[in-house]
Amino acid sequence: VQLQASGGGLVQAGDSLRLACAASGRDFRDYFMGWFRQAPGKEREFVASISWSGGSILYADSVKGRFTASRDNAKNTVYLQMNSLKPEDTAVYYCAARKYSASPYNDYDYWGQGTLVTVSS
Repeated sequence: VQLQASGGGLVQAGDSLRLACAASGRDFRDYFMGWFRQAPGKEREFVASISWSGGSILYADSVKGRFTASRDNAKNTVYLQMNSLKPEDTAVYYCAARKYSASPYNDYDYWGQGTLVTVSS
């Protein structure tokens, strides 16, 4: 599975962005997808995960109510809609794939290259 994240950019506080992660390879539906982020000087942290059906979604407390994860299996793509962005959301955002179950840890099988989100105050 290869993952390609896109959609990052420079926005102002309060703005919205939608990240996309396109997956190539077989058996995309077997994978739970996760979003992580890494801010400068900090460790990578969990943002959200979504099951194959989209029926099971987990969020980090820091983004709950502002971010929404979704997926389109027909397009092999997952999305992260980010609303009410804050300067502390500034980070490189990564998508990741983990077979059969979700996890808030960095134990995913495949990782994308990351896309930078910068939120100015």
